[in-house]
Amino acid sequence: MWVLQRTLGDPNQSLHLGGPENEKKLQDRHRKFIALSADPSAGCMFVIAVGPERDSAGTVGYWERDWDGQKVWETGWNVMPEFQGRGIATSATRLVVGLLTKVRRHRYLFAYPSVDNHPSNAICRKLGFTLTGDRNFEYPPGNILHCNIWRLDLLPNGSAQPAQSRQISGV
Repeated sequence: MWVLQRTLGDPNQSLHLGGPENEKKLQDRHRKFIALSADPSAGCMFVIAVGPERDSAGTVGYWERDWDGQKVWETGWNVMPEFQGRGIATSATRLVVGLLTKVRRHRYLFAYPSVDNHPSNAICRKLGFTLTGDRNFEYPPGNILHCNIWRLDLLPNGSAQPAQSRQISGV
């Protein structure tokens, strides 16, 4: 919970996400993340732990969503200021990509950073996502964000179809 307070509850950290969430919204989100992570085949949120002391640096996760008539994965991350600029979000998201590549449930992974969130857009570029366009999204409710639409093909050779359901091990 304190990681959410330091990220989504902080005005500077949530600048590109429509602003900070209040305590009730953070508690609701925390419950939602716990519920999501109960079934890793449908999504999971991770606390990013770094260094020998395994310091909590932020969060990264993935979840299912409908996009243009198909089920896809979406990913998102948030790293606390004192850990930014070290490649931590890139490394954590790379681990999520590796996990989802093995799961083979959906072909595509999407990320939707604000067009003004240059570090998050750079992470998408570094990890090989393709910029497919931009769109306005309502997030949180009542707030319009102008976001880039980044897509990563998890089956770039197209040689196999994703499995409909598969247990994730080692998560």
